[in-house]
Amino acid sequence: MGSNDFYPEERPVHEVTVDGFWMDKYEVTNEEFERFVTETGYVTVAERPLNPKDFPGAPAENLVPGAMVFRKSTGPVDLKNYENWWAWMPGANWRHPYGTKSSIQGMEKHPVVHIAYEDAEAYAKWAGKDLPTEAEWEFAARGGLNGAKFTWGDEDTQTTEPKANTWQGEFPWQNLLIDKYEGTSPVGSFDPNGYGLYDMAGNVWEWVSDWYKEGYYKNSPYKNPKGPDNGDGHVVRGGSWLSGPGYLQTANRDWVSPVGKVVYIVGFRCARSL
Repeated sequence: MGSNDFYPEERPVHEVTVDGFWMDKYEVTNEEFERFVTETGYVTVAERPLNPKDFPGAPAENLVPGAMVFRKSTGPVDLKNYENWWAWMPGANWRHPYGTKSSIQGMEKHPVVHIAYEDAEAYAKWAGKDLPTEAEWEFAARGGLNGAKFTWGDEDTQTTEPKANTWQGEFPWQNLLIDKYEGTSPVGSFDPNGYGLYDMAGNVWEWVSDWYKEGYYKNSPYKNPKGPDNGDGHVVRGGSWLSGPGYLQTANRDWVSPVGKVVYIVGFRCARSL
């Protein structure tokens, strides 16, 4: 598990064993999440007003339901400032991915987005499943290719023969659309990995159950690691349609805060232990 070749948070490579588990073939879709909401009346984090305690000093008019939405720039920008391509959009949520005037009509098979960690957790519980641990997710994503860079092997073929829905071109202004998708794609649009799982790279980032804490890999248990007891946020895996090669590598990991801004490119899939 992990990699010594790329980002610091992927280090060190360490041996892990996990007990048998089931993993969903696909990311949870809009139509599946809508069924959950219809049956339970659940309200997602992006649909709730923001808590002033979490955003001290923020103007009251900004504490309205909403989420972060990608905004393509018109040319090269300073990549150190995420505000050059992310914007807070009042009214953006899983039903309205780009704001109140947008909808998911015709996108029933696309992965649900604007999902906070507790939203994913609530769905999994309703479905009688769990969110996968980080170790389970990486084992499943590798598809039997132990040590390979990507879910499909070692070669980055995204600019010649795309294997996933990702960004091709200069981010965040030039998307060459070699994979034919500007935004999310219907789940299963690309070939599965060796375990028959789709979109384990690209499309949307996926929540896993582990907290993120720097240095955890150095002391991670050998058998069924479940992550630290607390941390900065929960881990997300797999990259998204906005990701370049570095974020698509099977060992790559990032984290998102469980409180506050919900991001357009985060979804999830479920798992269940045997």
